[in-house]
Formats: sequence, C-alpha cells, structure tokens
Amino acid sequence: MKKQDFLNYNTPSKFFDREPLMINYAKKSLLLALLAGIGFGATVAQAQERVYVIDQRDVVARSGFDLCWRTGYWTPAAAAKDPAGCQCDKDLIPKEVCEPKAAPTPAAAAPKPSGEKITVAADALFDFDKATLRPEGKAKLDELVAKAGAIKLEVILVVGHTDRIGSAAYNQKLSERRAAAVKSYLVSKGIEANRVYTEGKGKTQPVTGDKCKGNAKTKALIQCLQPDRRADIEIIGTK
Repeated sequence: MKKQDFLNYNTPSKFFDREPLMINYAKKSLLLALLAGIGFGATVAQAQERVYVIDQRDVVARSGFDLCWRTGYWTPAAAAKDPAGCQCDKDLIPKEVCEPKAAPTPAAAAPKPSGEKITVAADALFDFDKATLRPEGKAKLDELVAKAGAIKLEVILVVGHTDRIGSAAYNQKLSERRAAAVKSYLVSKGIEANRVYTEGKGKTQPVTGDKCKGNAKTKALIQCLQPDRRADIEIIGTK
C-alpha cells in the first residue's frame, strides 16, 4: 500500500474516533450556557423587584448630588413598596407609608374614688341605749349630706357601735338599729337608698380601751364609755 493511500485510509478513522468527544463537549457547553442563562434571569428578576440601583454592599447607589439612582422600573407606586423608597423619594410617596400612625395616646386614667371618714359621736346622734336621732344628730348629718352633694357620690358606709354595757346580742341589735336610723335620715335628705350601706358592730370595736374601769351601770361609767357609742360614716366618691 502506498504511503498516500495509508494516510487517506487512516485520517477519517481519527475523525470518527474524536466525534463522540466533540458531541459530549458541545452538550456540556450547551448545558452550562442554559444554567448560566437561568442564573442570570433570576438575577434580573430579583433586580426588577428593586426600583433603585443597589451596589455590592446592598446599599442604594447615589449620584454626586446625593440622589438615589433609579432603575427603569421606577414609578411612585413601585417606590412606595421598595425598602429604600422613603429614604430616596419621601416627597413622592404617600405620607402614611413613610410616617406610620403614632400610637394612640393612652386615655387619661379615671380618678380613683376617694373616701372621707366621719365619726359622729353618740351623744350628738342618740341618747344612751337609744336608736332615735336627736336634733343635734340630725344637724350633724345635714353637714354630711352637704359634703356628699359636693362630690360625685359612689357610696356611703354607715357602721353603728355601742359601749360594752349589756350583752353582746343586745348591743349587736342596738348598733344595727342606730346604723339604720342614720340611713333613713340620709335617704330622707335626697341620698339614694342603694348608695347607703349599713352594718352593726355591737360592742366589738371599742375606742376607750381599758381606761374605763368597772362593769356596773353607773353614771360615771356611762359617761366614760361615751366615745364607744358612735356611728362611723364614710363617704366615698370623686371630686
């Protein structure tokens, strides 16, 4: 076989051997190109969400005059949705977008009801061992009604007391009748009945302590125990 024939015979064989390698390389190149195109498209799509040019630091690029560079997707409506919109174009964006509503001012606290406690002595309200109001006692209660009228009344608490002379059961009933007599008079002067609460404590809360000696019902002991025969009246309301 001639040398030229030998060359002609072997040359096509080499090309045929390389063809699969070239085809594989072309396929890989095409695949890489497709992947690169997909990545680029995602980058563009992501960039389209922003209406300002963002540099590598993820900061809005600015001109020499400190103005934000806008992309071709910029519109006032789109700028209102961009995180940098209020920073770059605050004057062109609705006020409520860049200036959120201030928190509502807390309502002024309602005034707390204040109480005034008044103790009316038994010698002014009642005679010894009695639950009938005396004229002097009514005058004291008139003063109390005037004070109640000067405020926004919530309630009036009336607590009747007695001295230690007599049984616990008897004094309990007597203290309750005294408190009820005070309530009846207050209601007659215009105080609403459902705002007056009464209670009797009998002889359980003396204020004389141990300074009054003896247990016999003498004039001296009755006079000494006078402070225990009382009615505590508390007015609660707001001014």
